[in-house]
Amino acid sequence: MTAHARCLYGDEYRPTPECELEHREHYFVEELTFADAGSILAMLHGLFPHLVDGYLPVWIRNPAYPLVLLHRPDDPALLREAAENL
Repeated sequence: MTAHARCLYGDEYRPTPECELEHREHYFVEELTFADAGSILAMLHGLFPHLVDGYLPVWIRNPAYPLVLLHRPDDPALLREAAENL
């Protein structure tokens, strides 16, 4: 998922990799919707090491933490991280 996001939106901290695949945003949204919590968190932590940076659009970033919290509703550290992201 991180590589897919990096190809679509770029990465503020690393060069965008050469990618010959045809990426479309609606496929990425579908991948995000059905991804497990670990994959989503890896993408968020990889592309956003700080809360106020990154190129991932807000309309993609906003549902990411609620999707993770559906998988891990009783994780207080994750709840705090999601609240800070808002």
